[in-house]
Amino acid sequence: MRNIRKFVAPEIVFGEGTTELLGRYAANFGANRVLVVTDSGMVKVGLANRAVDILRSAGVEAIVYDRVSPNPRDHEVMAGAALYHQATCDVIVALGGGSPMDCAKGISVVSVNGANILDFEGVDKVGAPGPPLICIPTTAGSSADVSQFAIINNVDDRVKVAIISKTVVPDVALIDPATTLTMDRYLTLCTGVDALVHAVEAYVSSASSDLTDLHALEAIRLLHRYLPEVLDRLDDLWLRGRIMLASLEAGLAFSNASLGAVHAMAHSLGGLLDLPHGECNALLLDHVVAFNYSAAPERYDRIGEIFGVCLTDLTEQEKRRAIIDSLRTFKEHLGLQSGLAKRGVRREDVGVLARKAIADPCMATNPRRAQLADIEAIYMEAY
Repeated sequence: MRNIRKFVAPEIVFGEGTTELLGRYAANFGANRVLVVTDSGMVKVGLANRAVDILRSAGVEAIVYDRVSPNPRDHEVMAGAALYHQATCDVIVALGGGSPMDCAKGISVVSVNGANILDFEGVDKVGAPGPPLICIPTTAGSSADVSQFAIINNVDDRVKVAIISKTVVPDVALIDPATTLTMDRYLTLCTGVDALVHAVEAYVSSASSDLTDLHALEAIRLLHRYLPEVLDRLDDLWLRGRIMLASLEAGLAFSNASLGAVHAMAHSLGGLLDLPHGECNALLLDHVVAFNYSAAPERYDRIGEIFGVCLTDLTEQEKRRAIIDSLRTFKEHLGLQSGLAKRGVRREDVGVLARKAIADPCMATNPRRAQLADIEAIYMEAY
């Protein structure tokens, strides 16, 4: 039984122009009134209005909920669920990056199951599936459009909580690389690194399998090859498509293999300081690899080979050092500066961060079992 693996995914439509299919898919679900969950940025660039127009041209009414923050708050989910009922909606459309999509998933959960969204924290805590959910991602990194994860910010406790359930897997993902052309360099960088860490952690996860490995490795290959290029050519639609494909591959991998200590620690860090999730992952990745390497050396070696590291005739410790150095060099080449202290983390915060991280469900599939003191030490090494 330990070798049995499941693989869940939504219906996926990939390619330039897939956004235009929104009305058809909403109508196929029998939608009368759709709640479009998005953010102010999507309204500003006109993508939210375009989605509304597409829906209305298909005879479907749309109500826009755009009060979603980066790192979506628990109270934003609850307000969205209240609007969903008040407006008598029957389908949810998520338009944006990971924040609107995670918020939309939370709204879906609450709309059917009641209770506060934070009551569903953890694995398989959601009872009934929600209404049909269509996701249109406009960033290439969160992969919320294909995953069974929803990450919500617990405002009172200042920590991100993970809700992991097959019930939050979207019904349809309309993945249009053209939507990512609105991203600036910094957002492209942060989301791209998020996708990379998704793929790395899925590949070394204790729940990985042949089903997930092929997606994880392809995502790592694509991101190593094309992320530096797209940062220099933000208006290149073909490159945007490569990164969008990598995000999709990484999402299929981590949704089914889960993640590890990088994400557990990043959720804690991002919840405390409201930092971009991809940047949190980047700050921690090489330090977690240093801790984990001995538990999955062959898998980290394969990642190192994709990064161009020659491992021939090296000892295990030399391989470990070479792989960590390659990750740090890659980050520096992208323009990511290390150091938690530079982001406002205080030494006295480390204990709180570690206690919250060790309780995160992503820690369960980290390849090496970690104690509280280990997590504190990793934070300090990243300091």
